[in-house]
Amino acid sequence: MVSSELLYVAFVGAVSIERLAELVISRRNARRAFAKGGVEVGQAHFRVMALMHSAFLAACPLEVFALDRPFPGLLGFAALAAALLAQALRYWVIVTLGEQWNVRIIVVPGARPVSGGPYRYLRHPNYAAVIVEMVALPLIHGAWLTALVFSAINAAVLEVRIRAEEAALGPGYAAEMGGLPRLVPGRRAPPPEQRGGP
Repeated sequence: MVSSELLYVAFVGAVSIERLAELVISRRNARRAFAKGGVEVGQAHFRVMALMHSAFLAACPLEVFALDRPFPGLLGFAALAAALLAQALRYWVIVTLGEQWNVRIIVVPGARPVSGGPYRYLRHPNYAAVIVEMVALPLIHGAWLTALVFSAINAAVLEVRIRAEEAALGPGYAAEMGGLPRLVPGRRAPPPEQRGGP
C-alpha cells in the first residue's frame, strides 16, 4: 500500500508540474504583450517571488519527511479541499484573463481592465488563491511550520507586488476596479463621488 507521504509528494509534484506549465503560458503571453508595446515593472520583486514559490514547493515535502509529520486526518482532507479550490480559482483567473494573464507585471498601453469572471468580486483573485494555497498545501500533511513561515513571507511579498501592480495599471484601473475588495470577497465600495466625507 502506498504511504500517505508518497501520495503527498506526488500531489506536490503535480502542483509543481502545473506551475511549470503556467510559466510556459506566461512566457507566450509576455511575448505577445511586448509585441503590442507592453512595459514590464517590478522585475526585482518578481525574482524574490519566484524564489519564494520554488522554495515553498520544496519545503512542503521536506518538512513532512525531516520532521516526521503525520497525515492529520480530517484537517488534511479539509486542507486538500482548500488547495483544490485554490487551483480552480487560479484556472478561472487564467481563462478569464486569456492573453493578458502573466506571472509578471506587463502593462499594454490602452488595454482595459478585465472585469469579468472572478474579477467581478475581487481585484486580485489570483493572489487570493496563492494565499489559500500557502496555508492549505503544507497542511495537507501537517507541515504547519512551512504554512506559517511561507504565509508570512508571502504576505510581505504581496504587499510590494500589489502596490506595484496597481500603480502600473494606473488611474483607469483604479477608477474601474478600485471599489472592489482586493483579496476577500465582500461588498463593492461605492464610486468616489458617492462616498461621504471630504
